[in-house]
Amino acid sequence: MSKKRNVVLFIASSLDGYIATKDESLDWLYDVEGEGDNGYSEFYSTVDTVVMGKKTYDWIMNQDFKEFPYENKACYVFTRSSTENTKNVTFVNEDLTIFTDKLKRQDGENIWIVGGGELLHFFLKENLVDELIITVAPAILGKGIPLFKEGDYQLNLSLKTMRNFNQFVELHYEVQK
Repeated sequence: MSKKRNVVLFIASSLDGYIATKDESLDWLYDVEGEGDNGYSEFYSTVDTVVMGKKTYDWIMNQDFKEFPYENKACYVFTRSSTENTKNVTFVNEDLTIFTDKLKRQDGENIWIVGGGELLHFFLKENLVDELIITVAPAILGKGIPLFKEGDYQLNLSLKTMRNFNQFVELHYEVQK
């Protein structure tokens, strides 16, 4: 019997619900005193597949990483345009619900929604998310890129765990389906 693969959001947010400033900066996160990697390595070991939108992928590629950050994972980037695959990334331009259902039926570990807001909004609206792990930073941005976009959807959640990493608080929810 194969293990059920979950689609999991793992993300940091300001206390007022923003994942980045309007200019896509995450500098505010580095001003918060955390603990180690704030649970990232532990979480990362539970996934073998990452999915993200093209805008998030472009943001990642514009950072000063020495190597692709998800090199040892299957990485799918959802895009509306036709883009050639790379060594580390498969670009997907097909129905997201059908593609995600196929991924979930394959043997493997969890599937991580890396970002961004548009992709997450679609996944939430289509009820494709199984778990949310949100690490809240003690910062109020006032404006920026919201974690959750306004829309015609509602999810009921159940709190699985809560823990802190110095000034960060991690809330781990399961989506009630």
